[in-house]
Amino acid sequence: MNLPPETKRALTRQYKESVRPAGVFAVRNQLSGRVYVSGSLDVEGAMNRARFELNLRSHRNKALQQDWLADGAAQFSFEVVDRVKERQDDPAFDRAGELKKLLALWQEELQCFGERGYNTP
Repeated sequence: MNLPPETKRALTRQYKESVRPAGVFAVRNQLSGRVYVSGSLDVEGAMNRARFELNLRSHRNKALQQDWLADGAAQFSFEVVDRVKERQDDPAFDRAGELKKLLALWQEELQCFGERGYNTP
């Protein structure tokens, strides 16, 4: 695709200035039922990074990495469980703070600690 340089620069600038959706995602082991819950200010990017790290055998969560290798990638599912509701009309809106609250809520809801999950308290 040959675009004029001005168009490429404009598209690049638009991409860099866009706000990525923040949210919480879960990685579920379909065999054991265990779940890993995490959040990010760029939830789609974080899910892609987690999948990439698992495939490279370099994920920071060792229990999740071990099960990924033992059970196989096909036994795991990735899903966004919730997104931060943006309030662009509120100058005091704290995306990171909202994400932190949302993550704590979903970690409790999905019981991702101990035997049922991969997260550590």
